[in-house]
Amino acid sequence: MMKALPSSLPDPHRRFLSSSIDVLRCDARIIGVAAGGSFLTNSMDEFSDLDLVIAVEPLHCESVMADRRRIAGSLGPLLAAFTGEHVGEPRLLICMYDGAPLLHVDLKFVALPDIAKRVEDPAVLWEREGQFTRALEGGTAEFPILDLQWIEDRFWVWLHYATAKIGRGEIFEALECLSFVRITVLGPLALLRSGARPAGVRKLERLAPEYIRSLQSTLAGYDAIDCLRALRACAELYRTLRVNIAEVEFRQAAERAALQYLSDVEQRYNPTSGIGE
Repeated sequence: MMKALPSSLPDPHRRFLSSSIDVLRCDARIIGVAAGGSFLTNSMDEFSDLDLVIAVEPLHCESVMADRRRIAGSLGPLLAAFTGEHVGEPRLLICMYDGAPLLHVDLKFVALPDIAKRVEDPAVLWEREGQFTRALEGGTAEFPILDLQWIEDRFWVWLHYATAKIGRGEIFEALECLSFVRITVLGPLALLRSGARPAGVRKLERLAPEYIRSLQSTLAGYDAIDCLRALRACAELYRTLRVNIAEVEFRQAAERAALQYLSDVEQRYNPTSGIGE
């Protein structure tokens, strides 16, 4: 029998889980099923994905991996599925199922001994003879630590790169750089300062509301001057977020040079603006 489900779980997700576990438990190669993500915090809604971990008997891991798409197709009306190399997780099968509404489901197939290494403690929904639970007891969940020195060593080079693209008129590339900085630096730091996991820009509106206005200023339209304004806002917000957050050796020479370069390019676009550091 499936274990207790969170009260926030929408009915379509609940029905999918129930029927899927009935199917998966019939496959002798599969040891158990667990759920992660917003399922764990009872904060699901109609727009939520389902993040499922499927524990596999090690001797059958290769055959299950080769059979993943068929397994996914047996769980419901599968519209599309692809593996997760682009997010660094080739064990992951990202699926979209037909229904009312469409349902996004991540199926991560993991050999039972590898369950111990994880970023969160999933909720075990079904298992054979307690094997999934015992595998979890073999390790502890560790979310990747945000390396603030790694960020500082790179931030001012990224700022210079984005400024140069704006100066050359490569506005699409500049917009991509601004997005990259939000996802890689500003979002994680804002979440960290707010006591949340530094997971890109996920759930910033809810978890770090005090930084939303500042982060809004780092958005730009397809316009060189607006991109320059947003890039300076990125620099100002970064310098605010990094204060007193950890022991970091600031790259002051790189910072001064990159900000001066930004000022020089700003002056080219608007020499009477007086914009400066």
